[in-house]
Parts: sequence; structure tokens; C-alpha cells
Amino acid sequence: MDRKVLVTGGAGFIGSHLCGRLLDEGLRVVSFDNFNPFYDPSIKKRNIAALLSRPDRENFISIEGDIRDSETLFRVFAHEKPDAVVHLAAMAGVRPSIKDPVLYTEVNVTGTQNVLEACVEQGIRHLLFASSSSVYGNNLKVPFSETDPVDHPISPYAATKKAGELMCHTYAHLYGMAIYCLRFFTVYGPGQRPDLAIYKFAKLMLEDAEIPFYGDGATQRDYTYVEDIVDGIVKALDRNFSEAKKSYHVLNLGGSQTVTLTQMVETLEQALGRRARLKRLPQQPGDVEKTYADISKARDMLGFSPATPFAEGIRKFAAWYQALRKEEGIAA
Repeated sequence: MDRKVLVTGGAGFIGSHLCGRLLDEGLRVVSFDNFNPFYDPSIKKRNIAALLSRPDRENFISIEGDIRDSETLFRVFAHEKPDAVVHLAAMAGVRPSIKDPVLYTEVNVTGTQNVLEACVEQGIRHLLFASSSSVYGNNLKVPFSETDPVDHPISPYAATKKAGELMCHTYAHLYGMAIYCLRFFTVYGPGQRPDLAIYKFAKLMLEDAEIPFYGDGATQRDYTYVEDIVDGIVKALDRNFSEAKKSYHVLNLGGSQTVTLTQMVETLEQALGRRARLKRLPQQPGDVEKTYADISKARDMLGFSPATPFAEGIRKFAAWYQALRKEEGIAA
């Protein structure tokens, strides 16, 4: 297809997987990423290097820029003229957002508005926005459905994602855009960010170091393998391209199963062949007790069907991470 997709945050964990998949689909792809130091920028540079080494690299462009910089963003949109935008760029993480809520608001709210304004200026109708299961807060009804109220976020990060959804609705209404807000549920897998729990736990296990273990291990997450998430994004993009009139949809993309923190550690132990040394600590503020996606809407609209069981996904992550350590000269 002679279509071009601009992916904000395209050098990141999900973004780089998505860029690769879009190239596989025959699309032209522009990654727009600021390579910020939230975690080691060399990780993102490695992701981009892998994309630039593909046989179809002529269909891929990497641009360094910040969504808070509206002048640069508008210039890139005007020059590249994408047919659609997948807006993944954000400050992520619940706990860091409590420490620096102003930064999270600047990036996730003002930055998202800049992306929307750039779309309007260039007449881009098709946009996917990466939201989060965090918007559900401590929702007592499970599984979480898109029709559930999400008016009580318990972290600044969650509040900014809810604000992003609201802005998307406004722009779809005012400018006739087709916008899908995709609520991701705890994405993991090869290439995972080092600040996320599975990566951190694996690293500490292999170093025989203590793992900070918050709460009693009963908290539950709906873990979603990265390739399943990417499959959902691609299906949503394909459906979004077919929207001739303005539209706005919120869709859960999750594994539709729950795993306790204790079960996650045990599964990692089995995959790595190491025992975890736990340092038990009180529950952290802002952490939700449980996430669990009702994916019936995404299944009906998109044909979304996550295919990777948690244990299999962890085995794939463990194999990737151990290979990475070997490549970097770190003892297994």
C-alpha cells in the first residue's frame, strides 16, 4: 500500500515493534522520537539501527524531535504528509508521575494537543492514540469494559491519559477525524523497557540481588505480549483507514487474563532457572490492585485475539534478555 504512517515514540519498546510490523505490511513509516533519558537512550538507538538495517529501509525514516516542540512537530508533519498517525509518545509509569506530575502533564497533555493540532493543520483524518489501563483506577467491576466510568484516576499518569482521550474526542467531533483510543494493558516481551517490572526483576535475579517486592504479591495484572498489542494496533489502523466519516472509539487491548505478582515472579524463575530473593516492602501509592481487560469490543470490531500465553511470552522475553546480556559481555 502506498500509505505513510507517522509513529510518535517510534524508537521505543512498542513503537519499534510497531514500525517493523508496518514495514512488513508494505507501508512507509516515519518514527518521531526524542530519545529522552528516562532510560538509556542507547536502547532506542539500537531499536532504530535495527530498523535502518532492514532490506526495506528505504521505506523508513527516523526523525529526532519532541512533541512539546510544536514548531518542529508542525514542520515534520508538513514535510512528511503522513496518511495516518499512531501517537505512542508519552511519559510512562505510575510512580514517576507522582514525583514529577508537571512533566507528565507537559508531555502527555500538551504534547498530545500539539499532535492533534498538527493533524488538523495538515488535514490528517486518521489517528490512533495510545491510552492505558491505568485510566480505570481501582475499578471494582472486572473485567474492565470501555463503558465503565473512568472518572477516578489514582495517579497523574492515569489522569493525563484520560485527558488525552477527552481531547481526542473533542478533535474527532470538531474536525471530522477518525480517532481510536487504545487502552493498553501491561505490555511485555523482547525489547521491553528496562524500567518495567519484568525486566527489572529478571536483571536482579540474574545478578542474585534482592528484588523490591511491594505488597503481599496478590496484586494482579493483565499482561499482554508485545506482538499481540502490535497486532491489535495494526488491525485498528486498518479499520480506522476505512472510516469515511468522523468517528471516535475507545478499545481495550489486553491479554484478557490476570497474573498475580507472585505468579509473575514464579514464571520468571522457571524461565531463567534462578530463584528470586524478595525484599518485601509496603504497597506503593498510585498502584492499582488489579487490571483485567474485557476485549469483546476489540474482538468484534477488529478481530483482535491475543495468542500468546503468559508463560510462553515470558520464555521469549527471557531468551531475548539472556542473549542481550551475552552480547553485552555480561555473565549469565
